Amino acid sequence: MKPAAKYSVIALVVVLVIGAAGAFWFLRDDSPDEVDIDAAAEGVAERSTTTAANGATTDPGDVTGTWTVDTETGEFDYESATGTFAGIRIEEELASIGSTTAVGRTGDVSGTVVIDGTSVTSADFEVDVNTITTNESRRDNKVQQALETSQFPTATFSLTQPIELGDDATNGDTVSVTGVGELTVHGVTKAVEIPIQAKLVGDTIVMTASMELTFSDYGVEVPESPIVLSVSDVGTLEMQLLLVRS
Repeated sequence: MKPAAKYSVIALVVVLVIGAAGAFWFLRDDSPDEVDIDAAAEGVAERSTTTAANGATTDPGDVTGTWTVDTETGEFDYESATGTFAGIRIEEELASIGSTTAVGRTGDVSGTVVIDGTSVTSADFEVDVNTITTNESRRDNKVQQALETSQFPTATFSLTQPIELGDDATNGDTVSVTGVGELTVHGVTKAVEIPIQAKLVGDTIVMTASMELTFSDYGVEVPESPIVLSVSDVGTLEMQLLLVRS
């Protein structure tokens, strides 16, 4: 082999190795943790302590009233999501890399919860899916295309049955309940039961929820890409909400 050709082959091999390493670095499984009520409550605790020191008047024995989603408190990013957000998690298999978890989230969530005594009588939430981004920017357009966000810009959940929270709702303990309601995604509405955990932290109700979601049930075709060998049709819908009294 001529010296010039030899060096060209070596250079090509180096480029391919670096490219493969770069792809692994760029698409490695560095997905954020799943929603967790204790982690979410811890993120609120410091602010609640400061608020109380400044003269907060929240009565820990009374949660009656209308509570609104707070999107201003805490942070929303993939390293320290201490604020309000909603999103999806989906498993995928990437060529030469293996299994990864794709996560898409947005902090653009609105809604209210009405509580009478210790009973949730109504709850309505809306998510702006136009603003969903993922932990891998090259997935973002695929997610938007799959959800057809230009045609279906929002996803909603409305409670259809009251939820009894029990006495733990007023003393700061974690409450685990099921929210029965209607979920609308991609313009399709279905009856669902969503496992919910909630905790009163100072003047804030911290709520987390997650449930399995079959995308084809809502007419959503999961994103495809040459590097993606397979993508699950079943993902996880997750929410972390901070609620403050209106």
